[in-house]
Amino acid sequence: MHRVTSVDLDPAHRPLLDEIERYYDAVPRGAARVEDFGPLSLFVREGEGWPYYARPALGHSGPAVTAEDVRRVLARQRELGAPQAFEWVAEHDPLLRAAVEEAGLAVHEHPLLVLGPDEEPALPTPGLPAGVSVRVLSPADPDLASATAVPHLAFGEPGTGLGLAGPDELAVTAEQLAADGAVARIAGRIAAGSTVLAAAVQDGTALCAGQHNPVGTVTEVAGVGTLPAARRRGLGLAVTAALVAHARANGVRTVFLSAADEDVARIYRRAGFRPFATALIAEPAATEPAGA
Repeated sequence: MHRVTSVDLDPAHRPLLDEIERYYDAVPRGAARVEDFGPLSLFVREGEGWPYYARPALGHSGPAVTAEDVRRVLARQRELGAPQAFEWVAEHDPLLRAAVEEAGLAVHEHPLLVLGPDEEPALPTPGLPAGVSVRVLSPADPDLASATAVPHLAFGEPGTGLGLAGPDELAVTAEQLAADGAVARIAGRIAAGSTVLAAAVQDGTALCAGQHNPVGTVTEVAGVGTLPAARRRGLGLAVTAALVAHARANGVRTVFLSAADEDVARIYRRAGFRPFATALIAEPAATEPAGA
């Protein structure tokens, strides 16, 4: 992807950027405490589950972030044993990149795409493969374990081409995630209404799954991943369409997502999403970027 070195913000985009920024600030607060570092907020996970990150402090109006601010957060993340990671939107906080790079972090770019209130999703036109159905899962769904596991394998073999991991590896991963409580945690989030999980299922096995996480009238589609051995069958597009349809049916006006790269972004454009901004993730240079 072309490196974002400067940002020219269209003033017409500011309301949507602000809306998404409020969403990014709100989502971790249900499961994390927030530590104040002036222009930066550090979200610290409380209990088991996915670790969080630092990002720009919502509504900060003081001095711009510096490399020293970033180093203070990094020191605290190391002290906590948390990932040394920052996430933000380039167009909303254009000065942060220089500070994190001066502090020694590598920045990874991911296309941010949106489906606005007046934009209709483009439902997939190809039919699903024989025997495959797409549905939103309940907390007690028998396929919840494999649906929780399949994105782990998908992001373990990044890209859109056929991969090696198949049903055998999926069964092992699902068993591991059930044993460590990950399946129970996602079931709890579904029951609470904070996560909606959809999956493409065949013969009792989730071949693709993803989620959206609504906050008011905004939601992010995240973690859509297809079992590597089952790629190139339109499953990711079908799951994305099901998530968007569920969001719209439940009062969500703005749906957005960040894609791993331009190849993945093209899939989402087929579902009606339009490129809007650039999501940035900063991590130590030796760390590979997380899947988006």
